[in-house]
Amino acid sequence: MTEWGLWGAPEWAGAAIVLFAIGLAALLWSYGRAPWSLGWRAACAALKATGLAALALCLVEPLAGGVRPRPGANLFAVAVDNSQSMRVRDPGGGKTRGEELQQMLLAESRWQTRLGRQFDVRRFAIDHRLHDAKDFTGLDFAGEATGLVSGLGELERRFRGLPVGGVLLFTDGNSTDAFSESLDWSGVPPVYPVAVGAHDVLPDVCVESISVRQTNFETAPVTVHADIRSTGAGERDVQVRLLDEQSSTIDTKTVHVRAGSEVATARFQVRPEHAGVNVFYVTAAGGADEAVEANNTRGVVVDNGKGPFRVLYVSGRPNWDFKFLRRALADDDQLELVGLIRIANREPKFTFRRRGEGSGNQLFDGFNRDDEDTAERYDEPVLTRIGTRDEQELRDGFPKSADELYAYDAIVLDDVEAEFFSPDQLAMIEGFVSRRGGGLLMAGGGGSFAEGGYRLTPVGGLLPVYLERDAADRRAAGGSGFRLVLTREGWLQDWVRLRKTQDEEQARLGGMPAFQTSNAVGNLKPGAVELARVADASGAAHPALVAQRFGRGRSAALLVADVWRWGLRRAEVDNDDLEKSWRQTIRWLVADVPRPVEVEVDAAPDGQTSAHAQLIKVRVHDAEYLPLENATLQVTVRTPDGRQVKLSAEADDEEAGLYVAQHHSRTPGPHRVSVEAAGPDGSPLGGCEGGWVAEPLADEFRRLRVNRPLLEDIAARTGGQVVELDELDGFVAGLEQRKMPVTETWINPLWHHPAFFTFAIACLIGEWGLRRWKGLA
Repeated sequence: MTEWGLWGAPEWAGAAIVLFAIGLAALLWSYGRAPWSLGWRAACAALKATGLAALALCLVEPLAGGVRPRPGANLFAVAVDNSQSMRVRDPGGGKTRGEELQQMLLAESRWQTRLGRQFDVRRFAIDHRLHDAKDFTGLDFAGEATGLVSGLGELERRFRGLPVGGVLLFTDGNSTDAFSESLDWSGVPPVYPVAVGAHDVLPDVCVESISVRQTNFETAPVTVHADIRSTGAGERDVQVRLLDEQSSTIDTKTVHVRAGSEVATARFQVRPEHAGVNVFYVTAAGGADEAVEANNTRGVVVDNGKGPFRVLYVSGRPNWDFKFLRRALADDDQLELVGLIRIANREPKFTFRRRGEGSGNQLFDGFNRDDEDTAERYDEPVLTRIGTRDEQELRDGFPKSADELYAYDAIVLDDVEAEFFSPDQLAMIEGFVSRRGGGLLMAGGGGSFAEGGYRLTPVGGLLPVYLERDAADRRAAGGSGFRLVLTREGWLQDWVRLRKTQDEEQARLGGMPAFQTSNAVGNLKPGAVELARVADASGAAHPALVAQRFGRGRSAALLVADVWRWGLRRAEVDNDDLEKSWRQTIRWLVADVPRPVEVEVDAAPDGQTSAHAQLIKVRVHDAEYLPLENATLQVTVRTPDGRQVKLSAEADDEEAGLYVAQHHSRTPGPHRVSVEAAGPDGSPLGGCEGGWVAEPLADEFRRLRVNRPLLEDIAARTGGQVVELDELDGFVAGLEQRKMPVTETWINPLWHHPAFFTFAIACLIGEWGLRRWKGLA
């Protein structure tokens, strides 16, 4: 930066002014008497006055000074994108982006020579990480990723505390990592991205992104969404296929990509063939003139069930509902049904003429139960257990401790009154939903809801409806029955519907039998959603199915008391709709239930590690589903080439029960991770599985156009600017005018320059020449 107005001999200012004033007075007197026109006199006087002023300034020694970067004292980084996206050939059949860039990176280029004179230049190459480079002759543009943000973060750490003038970043901006909140952009030196490549590209079709949504809809519980981008080809139809891990085609769709949007979505619904980790691929067909083929396919991991999930069914009496529910879940390998059914109440309901000796219930006489301590007592209800794992499970009835109850994932209460449970057991059920994250379904009947005495209990508090004080069951008038209809919210829930289309679902609802009884309740609680209702012949409607989130879990109220009527018509309608409805409902109950050991795989935070790193997060709970510290984990990753990699997981400093491991792999394909956990005492806690699909080249070629918005964002965050390739020479030449960490002051006396005297003499000669040209004296 140059500053003017400096004087080397200010003590001569008075003499200079006096001499100039004398000369100016003489000049005015002389031209005032001249017999010329006013215009010519003014022009000649101005030239001579300017020359005299320049000579007078020489007495005070005028100086030009300023501040400039000290040559060689500041660092300047030159970073070049060495990824495969630089192999893209822009339209016109010319050079690739890398070939065009290599011409600009020659050591003898003008901008590098000038930059080297002003700064201490450090050279780097960026692909999946930052590399030192002696020069740029060895660039091969073979990197499988472009870690621009992580590379800039590494530069910031390397140069921290050093005087850095800036960073020239040669790239097309197609980064495979994103902005990281952990990167302090205020510490990054000014970045000057140099955009490499044309805006227009050759025609290309790519699978830009893929996502999975898992539902409880039995026919197709997994929905795969794939965003298809068509670049440079205008409006077109693209054939998209869904493949399994063996590359067998599952389904094919044709999507229409409009010229204006360039993006269309292909939607597939599929039912995975086996439980556990499944891998699916979506591939889009490009044309013969396809610019890049590496971005035509993407994969995704689907975890089809973390079960088996255990469901505890508690009923106050034998009924048809348990029969249909048990039949519905019999063939589902993800669900295990355990029944606890009361077949007789305390003795007041079964009065015997002769009790005999002892306290044992005479219903069990003759069954070789002579042990007084284990025999069913006459003053206790008679319970039967169905589907238990061993003789000890539920031997004493409903669980009496949290760790015993929390071994289940969902509870179904069917026509069993609140008095069946102790106050501690009622509180445990509330904790089962709110803290453990389990699911609770209360089915209708005379022993349910307000009629069952739940209004002022913890269980009544977690239900999605308010219980009225004197509520009684509603019975259909005139024998016409209640017809079931879905609400707007019910139509939106996959687990409530049983058919794929609205017309088919309407027909199914119209063919359902009429129900005769429904439990009466009050209003819905805040946050609860009414999914179905029943209406009688007069049009009066009442809630039939209501659900809500409660704490970490969820609860639902099935208010129809005679759902079993639906199952009795199976022979007439020849379908298994009731069993399907039960399966979908139970799957909804257990959909988000935490497991003792859970694994989650995410991309590692950008700016902290390489672009190929995956963060494996494992959460471990104890028997009461509290976060467990001091657990021992065995984390094994199986790579696509069959290798097994053992990882160590470290406890997270911020979240109790969370353990974190990192895996770095550049091998493309599906990766599977398995976790086995043990408690502090060595007791096994269980295991889980997860996985991800590594696709470095699909990420690298996700977009082909130059990503100018990203480059402008980086420049704005760091105080730099985007530089065009053909403006590089002028930009480097102007760097000495920019603010730099290490600078020096320079001063240059103007009167030492020949140009200064040349100017003064030119003004005097010009005045003389003008007079002679006009023939003036």
